Amino acid sequence: MKWLVALVAAVALVGCQARAEPAVKAGTGQLRTDLDPLLSRFPVLGAPTGARWMSGTFGRADVPGPSTYWIDAVVALDPAAAEQLMTAHAPTAEGGTPDVVEGMRAELPDGPFLTGDALDAAFDHERWHVSAYLDADSGELVLVATGN
Repeated sequence: MKWLVALVAAVALVGCQARAEPAVKAGTGQLRTDLDPLLSRFPVLGAPTGARWMSGTFGRADVPGPSTYWIDAVVALDPAAAEQLMTAHAPTAEGGTPDVVEGMRAELPDGPFLTGDALDAAFDHERWHVSAYLDADSGELVLVATGN
């Protein structure tokens, strides 16, 4: 009888464990070029010369609960702003590439990308966490942001 109680407890424990599923970026697929939404979330961008970006939420719309948002952006900086980011945050070429949604992949600059914790931290703002990738040759900055 003890083995039956142990078996039932084990089955219940396994059944109650949440199955980890990878976070899926969902969105409209619309490629946007307006700057105001980016500047309000990431004021350190200053005065970029342009941007291409997409956004949405993680997960499924049919599941209730608070939403976590994402933004994948390629921001064109003037040369002085790109140089200032390199000087202030000392990013290095670590071989990383941005993990953006399919619709943004063709928008990415060629790289190599300069990255680093200090560069990421420069763009973290309020409830947004950012992985930043700077292509020094093109002066374009890729932001992979998550927030709520």
